[in-house]
Amino acid sequence: MDRIFTDQLGTWKRSLYCGEPRADAVGRELILVGWTQRRRDHGGLIFVDLRDRSGLVQVVFNPEVDAAAHEKARHIRSEDVIAVRGVLARRPPETVNPDLATGEVELLVHEVRLLNASEVPPFPVEDESDATENMRLKYRYLDLRRPRSLAPLVLRSRLTKLIRDYFDSHGFIEVETPVLTKSTPEGARDYLVPSRMYHGKFYALPQSPQLFKQILMVGGLDRYFQIVRCFRDEDLRADRQPEFTQLDVEMSFIQPDDIIDVIEGMMVLLFKELKGIDMPRPFPRLSWAEARARYGNDKPDLRFGLELKDFSACFAKSQIKVFANVLAAGGIVKGIAVPGGASLSRKELDDMTSFATNYGAKGMAWIKLADGEWQSPIAKFFTDVEREEIVRITGAKSGDLILFIADNDKVVHDSLSNLRLLLGEKLDLIDRNRYSLVWIVDFPLLEFDPAEKRYVAVHHPFTSPLDEDLALLEGEPLKVRSKAYDLALNGMEVGGGSVRIHQVDLQRRILELLGIRREEAEAKFGFLLEALSYGAPPHGGIAFGIDRLAMIFSGAQSLRDVIAFPKSQKAVCMLTEAPTPVDPRQLRELGIKTTGD
Repeated sequence: MDRIFTDQLGTWKRSLYCGEPRADAVGRELILVGWTQRRRDHGGLIFVDLRDRSGLVQVVFNPEVDAAAHEKARHIRSEDVIAVRGVLARRPPETVNPDLATGEVELLVHEVRLLNASEVPPFPVEDESDATENMRLKYRYLDLRRPRSLAPLVLRSRLTKLIRDYFDSHGFIEVETPVLTKSTPEGARDYLVPSRMYHGKFYALPQSPQLFKQILMVGGLDRYFQIVRCFRDEDLRADRQPEFTQLDVEMSFIQPDDIIDVIEGMMVLLFKELKGIDMPRPFPRLSWAEARARYGNDKPDLRFGLELKDFSACFAKSQIKVFANVLAAGGIVKGIAVPGGASLSRKELDDMTSFATNYGAKGMAWIKLADGEWQSPIAKFFTDVEREEIVRITGAKSGDLILFIADNDKVVHDSLSNLRLLLGEKLDLIDRNRYSLVWIVDFPLLEFDPAEKRYVAVHHPFTSPLDEDLALLEGEPLKVRSKAYDLALNGMEVGGGSVRIHQVDLQRRILELLGIRREEAEAKFGFLLEALSYGAPPHGGIAFGIDRLAMIFSGAQSLRDVIAFPKSQKAVCMLTEAPTPVDPRQLRELGIKTTGD
């Protein structure tokens, strides 16, 4: 059989997808099309597993049914594209495959057409593959034929449809905002696009549609949403991509509770439709200060305990020099009580100490409570009063372990929050069948950046201060809280937003506090400031990472698993090899010269 010149589909029309034939269709003549998963030649009979996106079906070539089709089948190889015509039959009882949706039936082939012959694939197109991720991304079109790779994209399609239908039913208008826009200082580096018509000037790809959605509110749209591509030129991690998809939402004449109510309705719908779970409402809320105090970060995983405890007052007069010196310098001492943790070995404790140093800690102290004894290199330095206070604070009992970190606020919370997660995994404390949603509210409006020696926005420069904290802006700006809110799910931030500043004078003042001079503010945000001066309504919104939601609902391990054509961890498209050099003529048209290495 010639594997170069192939048959054509011609007038044949697919009857069903490969995963659809069932016993109720036995006796029907069907035309099925797809890819050859595998071929098994049993001497007389040839069996082929035919696959498309819906699943597999077994097709049978019998020389007594059609000798020509049987002869063609001898030359079929993995990943060949074929069409088959035949009659659906029941499988013999002893060959029924209960693990296959089509396992009760098979197609007895009368005619086969080879629509396209395949080269030998670089890896087996099966769920169980030892191909590296970069290999799978290079041949993404083969990888996507695997059910395991296809399933997250199918779920993602359902996810976005549910979201669109939900917001449409709640009176929101979907609006597309520009992809070529203005570079503004919002956080990460912009991807810049040079202008051919205006040499030396650049568009920026949007990090988010933040300014445009606010202007839509000024325009009176009242309720807007969009599923939009965003771009950030930043170093990548497992949960980051240079281009990503965001659900963007904005509403007018609202307060935080209004947005929280709408979003809780959306999340309840998604969990019901995608996971079959009834999520109770309202979701728990924690202030930023409480979340940080109890869990060390602003996206706590509430599926397990191990809350942080503050020992600063306990060690105010400590004989332990490390603790005393840190407290004298304005630092804090906090820790975690680990039930049953006394069973951890010294090596395991040393490994955890090393782990904590990754987050700036200079060390980690510990105590094992065992049979009334305190086992620790520093046990002899604790006074009786301190021991009583430690037990009171932690509720620790025999068999437990207590860990301590002493340092400045940031180092202590970063170290302990990550140690808490490490212990949750190590001690199998996390209920994998549970989903924990929590709102974090009352974020600080500003923080001080010692490197830049100026205030920076915790969320972004357009976040509104809490009304009751406005008076603190002039004298104590670091005490000002904001109308910001994040939604955390199982220790990951899935959404974040705020009520915006809608009064131009307040917006100018916030920009001044951020070190943005009036002239600079006009140059970078003049169009927004002007829009706010024309009767902007109170408004606010939120943004969700669609990729992250799809990852969580599909159970994928990485964002790359839920993106059709993701970049590698080095921001390279393995399929197209982008980024690549361009023709020098294109650069000349843009007025650009490259400097080389």
